[in-house]
Amino acid sequence: MDFLSQANSLPVYLICGGVLLFIVIMCVIFLVKSYRAGLKIGMDPKVLKRAITSSATFTLLPSVSILLGVIALGGTLGVPVSWLRLSVIGALQYELNVAEIAATSMGLSGLRLSEMNVSVFTTIMLVMTVGILSGVFCTLFGLKKYLGKMAAKSKTETKPTEKSRPGFGAYATIAMFVGLCSAYIGSYIGTFTSSGDYLPLTVALISAAAMGVFQYFTVKKKQAWLENFDIATSMFVGMAAAVLINLAV
Repeated sequence: MDFLSQANSLPVYLICGGVLLFIVIMCVIFLVKSYRAGLKIGMDPKVLKRAITSSATFTLLPSVSILLGVIALGGTLGVPVSWLRLSVIGALQYELNVAEIAATSMGLSGLRLSEMNVSVFTTIMLVMTVGILSGVFCTLFGLKKYLGKMAAKSKTETKPTEKSRPGFGAYATIAMFVGLCSAYIGSYIGTFTSSGDYLPLTVALISAAAMGVFQYFTVKKKQAWLENFDIATSMFVGMAAAVLINLAV
């Protein structure tokens, strides 16, 4: 049995499916409790049902990018684990990066299925899981204090119309994503200069151009609804470009 067959085996599906089933049950419980709480404080049932419907509809569009992420990771790590990692608190932007770092640290040339084995797979899963737990612990032990500070700050606002400056969190998030993009682009440039492989860099530029088009219409033309399609469409464009370039070559 090859590695991918093991990663997609029934026991792995049952383990990952059990975790996801627990989360689904928890979500349903919160939904029911929230609906009953809304009725208890006198909210209109029609308003509550409309909120549920609109929220469910809104989540379908962003989930396309998650599906693409499962497809991208599933070819190397198997569908169940990729499905689990991207369905709970994971995201393709850093899950793929962390998996590749773990793979290269184990001696692989990259996240290659031909070089993958159970030992490397276990290490990748451990690194991905431990890495994402920081957000969970920060939420458990720091969210209450953080929300208290936010509530106190909102009470001390002097002028509601006064334009406030972005806080540290906004700058930190921007800096993190700029650093992440720089690391990726730098590796693509290094690949191109060392081996002449221009495909990763070209696909990245095409995907960035597609995202730029969406940002233009979203920000400049005030078409905010396009935000639901930008990531998924940019990924589709990049994947299609990679396929077409490979066919042309």
